Amino acid sequence: MSVVTPNPAAPEIPHADKPFTIGLIQMRCTKDAQENLQKAVHMLEQAAAKGVEVACLPELFMSEYFCQTQDPALFDLAEPIPGPTSAALAAVAKKTGMVIVGSIFERRAAGVYHNTAVVFEKDGTTAGMYRKMHIPHDPLFYEKYYFTPGDLGFKAIETSKAKVGTLVCWDQWYPEGARLTALQGANVLFYPTAIGWQPYEKAEYGEAQVSAWQTMQRSHAIANGIYVGAVNRIGHEGAKDGGIEFWGHSFISDPFGRVIAQASHDKEEILTAVCDPKVMEQTRRWWPFLRDRRIDAYGGLTQRFGN
Repeated sequence: MSVVTPNPAAPEIPHADKPFTIGLIQMRCTKDAQENLQKAVHMLEQAAAKGVEVACLPELFMSEYFCQTQDPALFDLAEPIPGPTSAALAAVAKKTGMVIVGSIFERRAAGVYHNTAVVFEKDGTTAGMYRKMHIPHDPLFYEKYYFTPGDLGFKAIETSKAKVGTLVCWDQWYPEGARLTALQGANVLFYPTAIGWQPYEKAEYGEAQVSAWQTMQRSHAIANGIYVGAVNRIGHEGAKDGGIEFWGHSFISDPFGRVIAQASHDKEEILTAVCDPKVMEQTRRWWPFLRDRRIDAYGGLTQRFGN
């Protein structure tokens, strides 16, 4: 198979949507919900001043990453949607005229809680929501205790600025989720994230873990001809077994898999990049992976393993 690089001199496609600027809010989170909210609002307003049209906050930004322990009292952190956090983010969206993706610990009903991404339109209305589908359960990441698996499916949400795909953290390791979201016409895949090192493993595995995390998501960009924005938190949280050092490294990849913006591992930052649907169009013309899919031969994907 020959590999052809997209031609930057290719003619413009008149029917393509306009470019839009996205922003990732890489921040440190504390135990103080109001402090976290105030910081998020301030950084969102700064992002709007930088020309950001679609902004995304990190996973569960209203608190420290509480899934390091299994404690029934921590369900009190959850809230309904609509609720206080969604109202605050809706107000920022309306004030700034910016589309915002916010991650909320959703209380759907007594005993039913979700890890949910909500997309707010620029006028403050709710454009759509996505409930995290893949739920991990590992040391210090005891998410199956807290979160009911999502039941809304993989979604691309139409907004005034772009068609936005929202997945959440552990979803980023699964090509199926990225593909199904891209097939709904998303221009960009956002991955609100809370991922980091356990301090005892950082020296041996830290560099490889970050590389694998970024490589996996860049592969989603390439395989689907789509922009990808992964936004993580920073800082050390928790004490049990050394807690977690969240590694930051938020980044934006273009449809060719090139990292066009990347944050540090330890600083609060607003990361921005322009996403151009014409680049998606040109990339998919040269690498037509969606055209060449053998949709008649993928039935085995519905099996856990083997035939």
